[in-house]
Amino acid sequence: MGRGKIEIKLIENPTNRQVTYSKRRNGIFKKAHELSVLCDAKVSLIMFSKNNKMHEYITPGLTTKKMVDQYQKALGNIDLWRAHYERMLENLRKLKEINNKLRKQIRNRLGADLEDLSFDQLRNLEDEIINSSALIRVDDEATVGVANGGSNLYAFCQHHTHHLNLHHQEAALGFKPHDLRLA
Repeated sequence: MGRGKIEIKLIENPTNRQVTYSKRRNGIFKKAHELSVLCDAKVSLIMFSKNNKMHEYITPGLTTKKMVDQYQKALGNIDLWRAHYERMLENLRKLKEINNKLRKQIRNRLGADLEDLSFDQLRNLEDEIINSSALIRVDDEATVGVANGGSNLYAFCQHHTHHLNLHHQEAALGFKPHDLRLA
């Protein structure tokens, strides 16, 4: 009694489909193992089910990376691992550059390495320090105000009034008051 031929099409019933997948997966893995043992072949088989569950067979003593490397070498393609490694090195170089710039900014804000800065950079640094100290002052006033039962709204209004006054002074004078301090 032979097996009847089945039509190759999607199995409609999900339970039957899963059972068939499992049986055929085991069958193909058995064939892959037999090929590996009987013929001393290097075999790698990777399957993903409909639910994205990965199933893998690889010849014992081999790794997937070694198989992919050998595959690429046979095709004459570039080494994907090397390209990935080089991208990672470039990313590391950029991150180190950013890190060095940030460290330099921190040193500058602490008053070190200022001799390398241009006049405009010094002026910008001074602006940043003035703005930071103003924000700290407003935060302190708001914190004290809240501790004493006051509102943050008062501190917020004071902060914006201070900035508006500075802006009006600059507009009236035609230059920033801090220009006088640096000159």
